[in-house]
Amino acid sequence: MMESLTALHFVRPGWLWLLLALPALWLLWRWRQRHQTGWRDVVDSHLLPHLLEQGGRATRVATWMGALGFVLAVLALAGPSWRQLEQPLWQSQAPLVIAVDLSSAMAANDLQPSRLLQARAKLATLLRERGGGQVALVAFAGEAFTVAPLTDDVANVALFLDSLAPDVMPVDGHAVDKAIGLSVQLMRQAGFEQGDILVFSDRAGRADQAAAAAAFAQGFRVSALGLGTAQGAPYRARTGSIEQARLDAGALQALATAGGGAYRALARDQADLRALGVLTPAVAEAASTRGAKGLSWQDEGYWLLPVLMLLALFAFRRGGALAAVVLCAMLPMAGSVQAAERGWWQRADQAQHRRIEAGADAYRKGDYAAAVQAFDGIDTATGHYNQGNALAKQGRLDEAIAAYDRALGMVPAMEDAIENRKVVDAARKRRQSAAGQNQGQSPDDPQKGQGSAPGSQSDAQAQSAAPQPSKPGQSDAQPAPEPPPRPEPATAAADAAEQQAADAAQRQRMAEAVAGDAQQQGEPAAGQAAGELAAESAEQRERRQAVDAWLRRVPDDPGGLLKAKFQLEYERRQREGR
Repeated sequence: MMESLTALHFVRPGWLWLLLALPALWLLWRWRQRHQTGWRDVVDSHLLPHLLEQGGRATRVATWMGALGFVLAVLALAGPSWRQLEQPLWQSQAPLVIAVDLSSAMAANDLQPSRLLQARAKLATLLRERGGGQVALVAFAGEAFTVAPLTDDVANVALFLDSLAPDVMPVDGHAVDKAIGLSVQLMRQAGFEQGDILVFSDRAGRADQAAAAAAFAQGFRVSALGLGTAQGAPYRARTGSIEQARLDAGALQALATAGGGAYRALARDQADLRALGVLTPAVAEAASTRGAKGLSWQDEGYWLLPVLMLLALFAFRRGGALAAVVLCAMLPMAGSVQAAERGWWQRADQAQHRRIEAGADAYRKGDYAAAVQAFDGIDTATGHYNQGNALAKQGRLDEAIAAYDRALGMVPAMEDAIENRKVVDAARKRRQSAAGQNQGQSPDDPQKGQGSAPGSQSDAQAQSAAPQPSKPGQSDAQPAPEPPPRPEPATAAADAAEQQAADAAQRQRMAEAVAGDAQQQGEPAAGQAAGELAAESAEQRERRQAVDAWLRRVPDDPGGLLKAKFQLEYERRQREGR
């Protein structure tokens, strides 16, 4: 009891100031009691006590009940709370994704010393002066790539500014539409329904304007910052030809208009950024921060409402209070069925949240039948996705694929559902292929046709591929990769011997390289160490010298990491036909 009183907290304490009005209300009531009868105007005051009946016990009880009701109403409005519960954390500030043009035209010098250096300086100012909110950085030319995902740490984004250059892009071009699409994807993956996109470029086409309009229709505002001048300047394209780069302010203005944003040309001061409204994050509707949770005081003022309702009944005619009490006692019996399904004081979304929690717990315990039943009827992308995972674990592959299809029908870009569907569909095809082979086998051969059993390797692979289910506010789990087929013993032994030979040859080449580097720098080669190196074993010395040799060969290239990352991503997209 003492602990509850110690933890007592008011969510809206400002309402407690109304308690100061209680003495004034009491004085007003007393004044009305003294002047509520007209006899005082015609009868002498010393005769009134003998002629009028004074307020009795019932009047005093009514007075105290009214005062108690007033106090309880004020306390309920103040929101008393004595416990804290975990709640998803929410962002109230809209994020910003900055899309920077890194085409060859950024080398033009119509902005001195170049467009690229001016864009870097403006980016540094934006990151330094922006007043909070998450920021991401996207680079684009012929393709768009993520330099830094959404983060609250703008210093982490600023680390990449010096690496931004046209030569880090694997392909030249001017795909503003792809940069806008990638920016929308980054914000949606982070759980945001609103946000800002700022495009650094010198021109835009009709496809780019259509992409901006589509982003604005989804709740994301697109603005543009113009780089360059109308006169322009020549630059050398990646093909070696000399071309002219000019600022097309009209096209960028149309892009911003289609995206519901604003357009400004790059200025020397911060006037352009202030006009675009990107220095102060816009207030957005609540958006989840991907499963993060915190403690929140729970408003328990509703527990005082039944008492207030009972006190209010005594203001009606006699017998009404007793009838209302009987009616309130019968309400639990009348709503017992609904209470069994949803529980008292629960909204529909709260009941759905509880079902998802129960399904996730059953999934982790291995009770996949209970998980399927818990997720059944939850008509959301997460609900269908989780149900598909549980069905896959049970080996019900056709139903799992149908559940993934329902999830993708609601959120077509749900990558986890896409990947899991591919894995489960591949397992289903292997099962069907094995079943077809079994039907063609002779019934006298019992060693063949065992792959179509419900517990076969295809089902095991599909079951192992299903990830942990997603809870509300959390990002979907990454799908587990399909396990590779187990090699035959003879093949495995041959592969192991071949691998050992390759490792030995690689060590020999590394030792020769280390010896050559050591002789060039006047250092003792492997096997010639002395002094403090004498205690090292041959294997330790070889490992240390190999590491030193490789470190000396690492080039000092700040943009090398981004260039390699973008190249690998570009090649992956080419293989997937994206």
